[in-house]
Amino acid sequence: MTTVTFDKATRVFDGASKPAVSELDLEIGDGEFLVLVGPSGCGKSTSLRMLAGLEPVNSGHIRIGDRDVTDVDPSSRDIAMVFQTYALYPHMTVAQNMGFALKIAGVSKDEIDTRVKEAARIIDLTDYLDRKPKALSGGQRQRVAMGRAIVRSPQVFCMDEPLSNLDAKLRVATRTQIASLQRRLGVTTVYVTHDQVEAMTMGDRVAVLKDGILQQVAKPREMYDLPANMFVAGFIGSPAMNLITLPVDDSSVHFGNWAMQVPRAAADGITTGDMTVGVRPEDLDLADDGKGIPVTVEVVEELGSDAFLHGSIQGAGGDADHPTLVVARVNPSSPPEKGSTVHLAPARNLHYFDTATGLRLAS
Repeated sequence: MTTVTFDKATRVFDGASKPAVSELDLEIGDGEFLVLVGPSGCGKSTSLRMLAGLEPVNSGHIRIGDRDVTDVDPSSRDIAMVFQTYALYPHMTVAQNMGFALKIAGVSKDEIDTRVKEAARIIDLTDYLDRKPKALSGGQRQRVAMGRAIVRSPQVFCMDEPLSNLDAKLRVATRTQIASLQRRLGVTTVYVTHDQVEAMTMGDRVAVLKDGILQQVAKPREMYDLPANMFVAGFIGSPAMNLITLPVDDSSVHFGNWAMQVPRAAADGITTGDMTVGVRPEDLDLADDGKGIPVTVEVVEELGSDAFLHGSIQGAGGDADHPTLVVARVNPSSPPEKGSTVHLAPARNLHYFDTATGLRLAS
């Protein structure tokens, strides 16, 4: 049984004023695909490198199963790493690249040949085993890097943004292949990405980091529906959730001349006179004139099956020079015209946050 446990694991780089990763507490289940996601510099790659033994742990512990590997050499952790760059030997064939780590480990030639062919079958590279990397596409090279990890039969896969060098179409196809492959192999996997769409579509669970601190860990749907704070709410989802800070008056929030009742529990939970209301683009509806929030249409993104209105609200936390911006999903067959004024009404699934703390409020 291969679980991975971060027990208050902390990494502080020399000369840094604060930790790159601060007291990370995270339990990853046997066979689970966990995605670490967050903006650049949030500590996700550092966390992965700590697990792999490529970065020291200044305090706390890391365990693989029941074994404390905090101070164990990387070569003895039984982890396979897949990096952002393919790092293939250009003078070796695909088969030689995939089997090189086994050769160094002293595995017999026949065993290497058997394991390489099996891995190639799994990732559909059987017809390319005699080719060299220069004769492969970017996606095929990344699959060779995956195959190199698979032949080792590790306890844990560590993947550090393995798709970031691929074009958009190939990235979508390859992420599906990786997720399917992980489920077939059943190997505990920690996957790092800055792309929240990758995180939501690939992971059994998603862990969001900011400034080295874990913000939330949950299943993708749960995180989308119940973000723990304003950062997670704004980071998870594409387009992002609209977050508008508004004054609260007797359990009502006011968008200029438009008011809306909020749950008493949410209104009672704020620490100042303001509340931040979150609403996702798909939860805003076009309303009759005068029955919603007046919005000036700045841009309409027409994506074929979807259309997204980007508009500005006067008031509601903004002014004429700095209007509040809002995004709404609209009917792609008849989107509003740029420059027109429409009225939007928050129709469902509203989220309430304490502006001062950023935390989710009861509703």
